[in-house]
Amino acid sequence: MAPNTRRRDSTRDRILKAAADLLRDQGPGAVTTRRVAQEAGLQPPALYRIFQDKDDLLVAAVEHVFAEHVAGKHTAAPSDDPVEDLRAGWNIQIGFGLAHPYVYGLLLDPDRARGNPAHLEGVRVLAERVHRIAAAGRLRVSEERAVDLIRAAGVGTVHTLLTQPPERRDPQLADAAFDAVTRAVLVDGPAVPAEDPAAVVAAFRTLLPGLPGLSAAEAALLDEWLRRRPRGPVPASASTAAASPDCGPPRSG
Repeated sequence: MAPNTRRRDSTRDRILKAAADLLRDQGPGAVTTRRVAQEAGLQPPALYRIFQDKDDLLVAAVEHVFAEHVAGKHTAAPSDDPVEDLRAGWNIQIGFGLAHPYVYGLLLDPDRARGNPAHLEGVRVLAERVHRIAAAGRLRVSEERAVDLIRAAGVGTVHTLLTQPPERRDPQLADAAFDAVTRAVLVDGPAVPAEDPAAVVAAFRTLLPGLPGLSAAEAALLDEWLRRRPRGPVPASASTAAASPDCGPPRSG
């Protein structure tokens, strides 16, 4: 790496650390070019050689704080219980939102979130945890639906708690919200219940990449068919017919 590149990277790191500290402690209003330059031990023109304007700097600071948070999620090795791992990730995410209200508020901006690498990585980590649950036969909905429901519940929980005075916050709300969303997306036991076709489909989809004899296009087509399956339980008449040995066409007299 060229000396100029190393120097630029070092300067950028100093600026981002100063901006992230101000953002965490005092909110976005404190992230001014003059204040950040002062905290980083630089002159304000040095910031404009790396960042276009204050908004560009603020976006980079938000990404920096959230990227550190997401990176921390990878440090814990998965346990034997994927549901408990999901709960642990939920608690970490709720804690991050409550500890960093300014950063969390900026991350809720859809325009910022869509292209934010750290945000996308956070969704990927959640999807991995949901995939492990599906592979264990515990998912009653598609993986995509489960990820969306868990994200929606988490965002709503943090937003609700942040809009309340700290002394009025229900300390059990986050646990209750997790229990509610898991009741909606999980089945009770570790085995795939035959009477719950959604759980069977969700578990089977996790096996598609490794099924022998299927091309990538065939696996993708089968996955599309499974995702388009009718919602709801299998009618009793259909399950009875499937189990009956005399389900062929009627015999003529």
